[in-house]
Amino acid sequence: MLKKIVLPCCLGLSLAACATAVPPVEVTRFHVGDPVRNGTIAVEEMPGNPDVSLEYRTYSNAVLQELQSVGFTPAVEGAKSDYVALVAFRRGFRPTGYDRSGKPVSVGVGGGVGSGGYSGLGVGIGINLSGKPKDIVSTELQVQIRRRSDSTTIWEGRAITQAREGTPAAQPGLAAGKLATALIRGYPGESGRTITVK
Repeated sequence: MLKKIVLPCCLGLSLAACATAVPPVEVTRFHVGDPVRNGTIAVEEMPGNPDVSLEYRTYSNAVLQELQSVGFTPAVEGAKSDYVALVAFRRGFRPTGYDRSGKPVSVGVGGGVGSGGYSGLGVGIGINLSGKPKDIVSTELQVQIRRRSDSTTIWEGRAITQAREGTPAAQPGLAAGKLATALIRGYPGESGRTITVK
């Protein structure tokens, strides 16, 4: 009987941990009228992409997969596509956990660091406050869909998410999939409005 009670609790905690592992994504999209939803499309690197690296392939594959899910067909290699999706991404890091004076910021659950350097926790949890807090990784994905024949942009969007360095959500593979899905799913979306996708 005890096993039946404990198992759902553990399962509930695991699901809660999974739900919080991937942070929300802020999405903004722009288009005029009702853009096309089909045709052949090729994914290319946006000129001036600020973060040129092997990671680009991860992002471009995620974008192509989502474009297929909304009706576009990948162009056959070597053939001229009807549309081109230009992709750019960038990752930035910002420190967290310290105030302007360089002192550690207090941590919740009854713990903190006083001005005299004394620290303490009111609960017996294993939190290590001695190391440097992890940076926040900000990842941004930009996509522009252009008509190949005249280079007219018919749709564009941007998706941004933040995660603590070292967590699964900060890894390029997971971030690329999450950003591409949030940005393109529901294409074309409401133009000019910023939404949060969880």
